[in-house]
Amino acid sequence: MEPTLITSRQNPRVKAAAALLDAKERKKTGLFLLEGARLCADAAENGVAVETLLVTPRAAEGYAPYYEAVRAAAEETFFIDETVAEKLSDTAASQHFFCVCRKRETPLAIDPAGFYLITDRVQNPDNLGALSRSAEAFGAAGLIVCGGCDIYSPKALRASMGALLRFPVYREADAAGVVETLTGRGMRVFAALLSDTARDVRAVSLTGGGALVIGNEGAGVSDAVAAKCTDHVIIPMAGRAESLNAAAAGAVLLWELWGRRSTIN
Repeated sequence: MEPTLITSRQNPRVKAAAALLDAKERKKTGLFLLEGARLCADAAENGVAVETLLVTPRAAEGYAPYYEAVRAAAEETFFIDETVAEKLSDTAASQHFFCVCRKRETPLAIDPAGFYLITDRVQNPDNLGALSRSAEAFGAAGLIVCGGCDIYSPKALRASMGALLRFPVYREADAAGVVETLTGRGMRVFAALLSDTARDVRAVSLTGGGALVIGNEGAGVSDAVAAKCTDHVIIPMAGRAESLNAAAAGAVLLWELWGRRSTIN
């Protein structure tokens, strides 16, 4: 039996889904909206609760393998016409494939032998998404998000290329407390700082577990968090460059501290 077709942009389900583009509505409802066939499939395949699948008939046919996977996981499925899809879309070239999902609340679980990326008030969703992607690619054990951008921001989810849905992600309010927990378990925690006292990351050797802290785009790692870290590191720069953006700096430091030994035999 084919799903019911929704043609009105004023349909209650459509209006509720579109409202999730706003962070306040996501916080109030505990739901978020995903756009794109691959992202929706990543959610379904990785245990994210899919409440509603909303897709045009053309998209269902064009992305058939993804459609079947998400439909099997979704509590309900509706076809929508293209005018409804445009109301839900947050992209310039929409695939007309959406799902409403329930947020996951994952208690912090630390493996003392693993390596973690901690973000301290990172605000830009593109940076957060890219950082999660690098952390997954370089073999980190998880991402710990402390303040800043909503991990369920549509831009963050797209920039992560699904990493925020596949990868262990923890949301914690107190970055300094997280660092204290890790150091209390014998782990080294590295703060990325623009400081004359920070060590060249290439001179650092890590054995055992640890973590890297990337700070806010403007203010960097807070003084309170930096004071709890065991090490302060910096990326040496050539020419007149003073710094990299948060996503680029995180990728370089993750590779130097952990990725090299995790991805190369």
